[in-house]
This record gives sequence, C-alpha cells and structure tokens, in this order.
Amino acid sequence: MVAVFNKELLSWYLITLKLRETVESGLPGTKSQELPEQQQQLLLHKQQQAPADSLQIVIKGDEEKFKEVEEIPKSPESEKSPEYEWVISIREKLELARQDDAAGSWGKLSIYEIPHYLREGDDKAYVPQIVSLGPYHHGKRRLRQMDSHKWRSLHRVLKRTNQDIKVYLDSMKDLEEKARGCYEGTIYLSSNEFVEMMVLDGCFVLELFQGVAVGFKQLGYPRNDPVFAMRGSMHSIQRDILMLENQLPLFVLDRLLGLQRGDPEQKGQVAKLALIFFDPLMPTDEPLTKIDRNRLESSLGQRQTQTFDPLSDLGGLHCLDVFRRSLLRSGPKPEPRIWIKKSSHRTRVADKRRQQLIHCVTELKAAGVKFRKRKTDRFWDIKFENGTLKIPRLLIHDGTKSLFLNLIAFEQCHLDCGNDITTYVIFLDNLINSPEDVGYLHYCGIIEHWLGSDAAVADLFNRMCQEVVFDINDSYLSRLSEDVNRYYNHKWNTWCASLKHRYFNNPWAVISLLAAVVLLLLTFAQSFYAVYAYYRPNS
Repeated sequence: MVAVFNKELLSWYLITLKLRETVESGLPGTKSQELPEQQQQLLLHKQQQAPADSLQIVIKGDEEKFKEVEEIPKSPESEKSPEYEWVISIREKLELARQDDAAGSWGKLSIYEIPHYLREGDDKAYVPQIVSLGPYHHGKRRLRQMDSHKWRSLHRVLKRTNQDIKVYLDSMKDLEEKARGCYEGTIYLSSNEFVEMMVLDGCFVLELFQGVAVGFKQLGYPRNDPVFAMRGSMHSIQRDILMLENQLPLFVLDRLLGLQRGDPEQKGQVAKLALIFFDPLMPTDEPLTKIDRNRLESSLGQRQTQTFDPLSDLGGLHCLDVFRRSLLRSGPKPEPRIWIKKSSHRTRVADKRRQQLIHCVTELKAAGVKFRKRKTDRFWDIKFENGTLKIPRLLIHDGTKSLFLNLIAFEQCHLDCGNDITTYVIFLDNLINSPEDVGYLHYCGIIEHWLGSDAAVADLFNRMCQEVVFDINDSYLSRLSEDVNRYYNHKWNTWCASLKHRYFNNPWAVISLLAAVVLLLLTFAQSFYAVYAYYRPNS
C-alpha cells in the first residue's frame, strides 16, 4: 500500500483558503478587497510548480504484520510541518504493534484487569480495601498503611533465616521478565521498583500463609500483633488476596519460599499453604476435614508433593487459581452435552434470555420437582434423580459476593480454564427469582446465609451475572438441566403435583380427603345394594 502526500501543494492550498476567508470576513487589520490578480497568479503558479520529491510513505508488508517502513527523501520544509509529525507518530505506533506481535507474550497472561463491563456497579468487590499485591494497585494512598507491616514481615524473614536481602533481589531479577509477562498491559515500574515489589509483597503473603498454618507465635510475632495474628482484619486480608487484580504469580511465591527453606527450586508447598489459609472462605459449611488438614500440615515440611496435593499435576497460576482448583478438585464432573439447537453455536452471548438453564424454584415445585440437601463438600456437585433435585449446602456470607465475582471474572478472562463456577452461579441465579425461592431453599437446608434477609440473597444472585458472557452449550450442568426441563414439561407430573399441593399439603387436608373417599365408597355401596335388591328380591 502506497500513500503520497504533496506537502507544498497542500500548504499553498491552505494558505489560499485562509487568505480568502480573512478577506471575506473583513477582520480588523485587513482590507476588504479581492486579492490582486498578480498575487493570485503567483499562488497558482507555485501550486503547479510544487516539487516532485514530495513526502511519500511506502509500507511493505505481508498478510500478518508490517515488516518495513521506508521513506522517500523529503524537502527540509516538509519535515517541519505538522503533517510530517503526524506520519511519524503513525510509524511509531506501527513499530510498537510489530514489537507486540513479535513478543508473543499473550499466552503468558494469567493476572488480568477486570473488564469494564463486569466492574460496573460492583467496583468494591474487585478493588482491595486493606492490602495491595502486585502492580495494579501498587502505591495507592489508602493502601499505604500496610506497607510498614510488609517491611516488618521482610525484616522478620531475613532475621529468622539469617540471609541477606541481596539473595532475594538477585533471584527475583532472574524472574522479572517472566513475572511481568503475567500481567495485562504495560507495567510502569522500573526494574528495581518491580523487583522490590515482588520481594516485599511475596514475603508478606508467605508470612500470612505460614502463620495461619503453623502459628504466628512460632514465626516470632507477638500475640497482640495488629496484622500477624488471628484478628478481625484477617478475614478482610484473605478476601483481598483472592481478588483477581491483586495477585502474585505462584512461581514467584514458590521461589521466595524455596529461598527461605534452602531449596529455591521446590514447588507445591505454597499451594498447600494457600489451601489452609483460604479454608474459612470456602462457600460450604463442610470445611476441610480434620484428616485432610492433618495430611496437609504433615506434608508441609516434606519436599515431595505426592501426599495429598490435589494441585500436584495442575500447575496453579496464582492464589485465586489455586483456590478455584481446590473448589473443583474432587471427583469427576458430568461431561457437557449439546442440548440446544445447533444455530446457537454461532456465538457466545450475554443475553439474559439465552442463559436460562432451568426454571425457578417456585415453578419447579409446581411441576412436582422436589428439593433435597446433598451431603458433600463439593458445593458444585448437583444431582437430579427421580424428580428430586439434590443440591449441596451453600454458605453465604459478606465475602461470598467478592469471591464469586472474582472467580467469574477469572473464568471470563482466562481462556485456558473452564466455566464451572460461572455455570454454578448462573444455575442458582435461574433457581432464585424471589425471596420466596430463597426461603424455600433455606427451609430445605440448601442455603445458609448471614446477609440478614432472603431478599438480600435473591438480589445478590440476580445481579451477579448480569453482564457475564456465557455459552449455555459449554456447561457441565447442561445434561442435568435437560433432565429437569423434560420432567417439568411432562403434564402428568404437573397434575400430580397440583393434586398433592391441593389435597395433601397438611394433615387436615389428608383427613378430609380420606373422609370424602370413605363417604363416597359408602354411598356407592348403598346405591349398589338398593339396585341389587330391586332386581333380585329373593336373594
């Protein structure tokens, strides 16, 4: 593609238009008269005699990217014009685009900025309130109060391990390029600032992890420490560390913990510590069992990771990814099944009408579907058998909203992970349309919440997935939803449910129905014998 710009011709043309506009407008300091004929001819002559070596940009490229930008020599006057500066800026942008394509770092991304369409209305759920980790919220004024405690933790680590800070800085220097590639966009921190941030934030997180696992007292912190103690702020810190924009790469934490323990290449220990640290945030009232916790704690001092490590062969990316994998770690899940028309495969849509997996609780009850609590710690493992929908218990607290929103955002941004959490939340969103639906699920023991009212829970789920992009065909609950909808659409089930609701909803209704049936049978018997005696009097 070739673009040719005649600089002097364009300049003289603009001058002519400006002079004509000035004369016609009669501005002060000018004479309202036509240009002299001689001057007009001079302008026209110079336009026609514009030099042939005007600015030319020749861009050579193939189908994928621009390879070379060449420039034909220009006159000195054209180099000073705004038009030339504009072309130069375009060339610089093209060069940056070429460098981005050559870098090929998109596949390394794992820590994303929340898309604006998800952030609207729920900004607090994605923004840390106490502590910042990583570059996205680094240096924000309201989060600087925690910086002094980060430096205390680093000092405590160096004192406990009897190591020099240069060991950590040099090790992080080796990982700097790899760590930068995990973050989306340009990180405007110098090399020294970025390395310092990784060491400081990483050691702070590891002190929290180890303190919860083995006790802060054993790490040398006093009982009344404002941060490194099991105090009220710990829950808020745990919630901040699970935000998508507030993550550190897991390999950075592995390296820092390995340096503390004398084995920089060890892996898997941070994931185990994270499972214990985030256990209180599990969205189920069936927390980590005592046996599982003992196995985790007993394996923390071992270098081998084959003892109870559900993440050993998965390779977590960061703490949020580790937490998500731990939620989905146990047992096989149903395979997705294509049960929508093939025409719906054309695109992934966010239309609320296209996210309808299942009817709400009230409608399913009217069709005879029964609800039961399923005893399992796998909160996502929902079953449907013989008209009964079995759902594990879900515990909802003030941190549930932020937890689910960040898990959904990660599944929306990261192409290499599934959409199991998104599917589960949308499934509950379909089930819950009103406070009455929440109340019935609470009555069945399926939902336990601390939000104050059933209406708050219904509003929580109805707002959580408003802007989520979701493909209904790519869902582990698609087969189950098909079975439930088939049961719902069967008229006989609806008639039986209506009969049961009308005549068997309480003991008095049952007694009344039985009395009516007995009375009907007696009446029938009396009528039968009367007719029989009429026709067979002798017998």
